[in-house]
Amino acid sequence: MDDGQALARNQERPGHREPHAHAADQPFRYPLEREFVEPDWRRLPGFADVTQEQWESAQWQRAHTVKNLRELKEALGDYLTDALAADLQRDMLERATMSMLIPPQMLTFSDRDTEWPSHPYATRDSLHEADMWAVEGLTHRYPTKVLAEILPTCPQYCGHCTRMDLVGNSTPTVAKYKFEIKQPDRLQMMLDYLRATPSVRDVVVSGGDVANMPARRLEEFVSALMDIPNIRDIRLATKALMGLPQHFLQRDVLESMERLGTKARERGVSIAVHTHVNHANQLTPLVARATGYFFEFGFRDVRNQGVLLRGVNTTPKDLLDLSFTLLDRCRILPYYFYMCDMIPNSEHWRLAVWEAQALQHAIMGYLPGFATPRIVCDVPFVGKRWVHMVEAYDRELGISYWTKNYRTGIEFDDPDALGRTYPYYDPIATLPDPGRQWWRDHAHEPVATPQT
Repeated sequence: MDDGQALARNQERPGHREPHAHAADQPFRYPLEREFVEPDWRRLPGFADVTQEQWESAQWQRAHTVKNLRELKEALGDYLTDALAADLQRDMLERATMSMLIPPQMLTFSDRDTEWPSHPYATRDSLHEADMWAVEGLTHRYPTKVLAEILPTCPQYCGHCTRMDLVGNSTPTVAKYKFEIKQPDRLQMMLDYLRATPSVRDVVVSGGDVANMPARRLEEFVSALMDIPNIRDIRLATKALMGLPQHFLQRDVLESMERLGTKARERGVSIAVHTHVNHANQLTPLVARATGYFFEFGFRDVRNQGVLLRGVNTTPKDLLDLSFTLLDRCRILPYYFYMCDMIPNSEHWRLAVWEAQALQHAIMGYLPGFATPRIVCDVPFVGKRWVHMVEAYDRELGISYWTKNYRTGIEFDDPDALGRTYPYYDPIATLPDPGRQWWRDHAHEPVATPQT
């Protein structure tokens, strides 16, 4: 057959095709089966007489935030056994990096790794954010983006908090850093730096949690950001959208957010909200209601940046259930899932890089591409990297090596910054026996330096 005959055959009209594809049984089943309702708070003895009006009040939620074991016992009654209370008490005295602060909206019930509660290379500020402050509280880590830590408190505290060095009250094991410059002066210094640094276009306004800033004061700062010509993207970071959605349903907060949305449209600035949800059960109709207002006010998006926590959300089903609940019930975009950072006493939550890679593979293909969350490793002195971007990986010792393509704000005069590889460490409990023994023998040696 010559080329002309082959071409003619390829141009013939296809014949009849009998459709045969159909929905197949999958490892993850959709649609979602869990009923989307507010939790039955009255099942807890301490909240048995709480009305719906009280439950939906941000003032009531803040006033009844659980701050110690006595208040936890009052809320949970017999659900908090003496053995669990004793375990919590010991944990608070010997391991906890954050003080107890739990609003009723997110009251939930951790066993630390007994041999390795902390990785030998864990540090209080594991991402070196404070090392990269341009002014106090303003981290210039990426070429065009900064993180503005405007305050050091939240409506609730998370044991896996990457900013445990700064956020919250001191605990028996951790004396927290305290901002030295008064807040109005710090915020003004941030604005002055951004006006003088036209290479920055993107500001994440965080803390702490923006929900702990009075609405009008937050509005003044964000509005001032919009007046800086080079600022094109602003992201408000708040776990309280999940943990205390009642805050965002208050009239003064709604009015403030509406004014910010209006100004953003007028100035051609993109404003969005980033929240922090780690399990589908944390999402309720109140979260959906509060989220809806941001879209009504012209915010570009509401995105979720979760953290992978062993035993909470580290199965494909848990991650997909959470992602679909975010997307379908609350219109929140599943954006990132971070590997838990290497802070002290976090080993029981952290995953190995290979485990995170397996999770990313397992969730592909179910969600729309734009709503498929990226699982990332936040590598010290490097930044966020998709978990499959590892340059080299010693699985036995649990050491992965990463490269980067930009300088952080403290590497402007370092000619070798882009030529190094930077290490990251798996939890020792996930290693094979020879790897665990190596760390027992070498745990007290100096921290490995980046390879050149």
